[in-house]
Amino acid sequence: MTQSDSIAYDVVVIGAGPVGENVADRTRAAGLSTAIVESELVGGECSYWACMPSKALLRPVLARADARRLPGLSRSVRDPLDTAAVLARRDEYTSHWKDDGQVRWVEGIGADLYRGQGRLAGPRTVEVAGPDGTHRVLTARHAVAVCTGSGAALPGLPGLAEVRPWTSREATSAKSAPGRLIVVGGGVVAVEMATAWQALGSRVTLLVRGNDGLLARMEPFAGELVAEALTEAGVDIRTGTSVESVKREGDTVVAVTDTGDRVEADEILFATGRVPRTDDIGLDTVGLEPGSWLPVDDSLRVEGHDWLYAVGDVNHRALLTHQGKYQARIAGAAIAARASGVPDPDSGPWGAHAATADHDAVPQVVFTDPEAASVGLTLAEAEQAGHRVRAVDVDLATVAGASLYGDGYKGRARMVVDLEDEIVRGVTFVGPGVGEMIHSATVTVAGRVPVSRLWHAVPSYPTISEVWLRLLETYRDN
Repeated sequence: MTQSDSIAYDVVVIGAGPVGENVADRTRAAGLSTAIVESELVGGECSYWACMPSKALLRPVLARADARRLPGLSRSVRDPLDTAAVLARRDEYTSHWKDDGQVRWVEGIGADLYRGQGRLAGPRTVEVAGPDGTHRVLTARHAVAVCTGSGAALPGLPGLAEVRPWTSREATSAKSAPGRLIVVGGGVVAVEMATAWQALGSRVTLLVRGNDGLLARMEPFAGELVAEALTEAGVDIRTGTSVESVKREGDTVVAVTDTGDRVEADEILFATGRVPRTDDIGLDTVGLEPGSWLPVDDSLRVEGHDWLYAVGDVNHRALLTHQGKYQARIAGAAIAARASGVPDPDSGPWGAHAATADHDAVPQVVFTDPEAASVGLTLAEAEQAGHRVRAVDVDLATVAGASLYGDGYKGRARMVVDLEDEIVRGVTFVGPGVGEMIHSATVTVAGRVPVSRLWHAVPSYPTISEVWLRLLETYRDN
């Protein structure tokens, strides 16, 4: 097909996960013709192998844990979880790995969907190799947005392929619980999947390479409380342990550690980070390195390319679905503004075309028991950034709403206060039920709400959110 045979659009989006869908939604809402290209399932990683299936697996685990803390109910939930029922509900939330509903949504916003591998073929040009052998060339008048996400990083261990290791995809889509499961890693995927599969009947061994413990990117007490609970649930946690080799002996996976220990299991999950899915999208045709992360400005435009945007995981700013969707809204608005002739859209901090929250107000919830939720900077990050700050800590169990939530409640809250600006730089909550509280902290951090004004934000009694009052009182009294 020659260039004259190409199909022209205002915007071409490569990747139809939640990020690509949101870019397309914003550009279509602005009246720009938009094509979206997808090589797998429309809806992407989050819908089929990450957020939705993992939370469907974890919700019964957390609900049972909450029930066990309540007299009058605890004796009714002593039996093991019905693993088959949990997996069946998980399958419903992934639409049984069919994307018909997502395709209808794309059609409903007026975007054109092209199935196949999309690759850049020079500036503003995308070639699509269809699964039926067809080839199309799409050109973009205004912008191409790369929204291809990330994939699981696997270590370079010899013989790893023969072991058929699990990644996050296999861990969230498995059809049954393995009798024994090794989880390698100490981050979010590792602790969530250890939580889920231990509760669903697997005997889990968690191997953590470093000595920083679990959830090393959060406040230290978050990983400590989660590790304590996982250990009580039966997970064998080994920190400071590296996997040196793996092999299969029949149906058994054998992992040999740097201390010479042999750890045997039926499956092994590597939750050891992410890599950008940019190795086969034609980056070399526009002077970029295949397989690399794509650095962008705050409007999500790739450095040195005024027509190319990289949105979501591929830019390595904040590898979270909700943050990618936020970036997509910003990028879509910036593309539309530039297409309408605005040469320098509102890209200053907190402007309509700037993803400022990526720097200062990224929220995250880890769905373990207890839950861990945070937004903004940790104490260490704030100090490293040069802010003069103070950490304010409160035992969540002292809050009436927490003690009512469940007997033996364990949790902790931290507020990091900037002593010069008198604003909150970061908040971390750890405890049962705290995931639904983190948005109040997000509003506080993103809104740069003065501590003096927070005194007038009165928490309802008796709720766990009354911890805000305890935090303010502790700050005032110390």
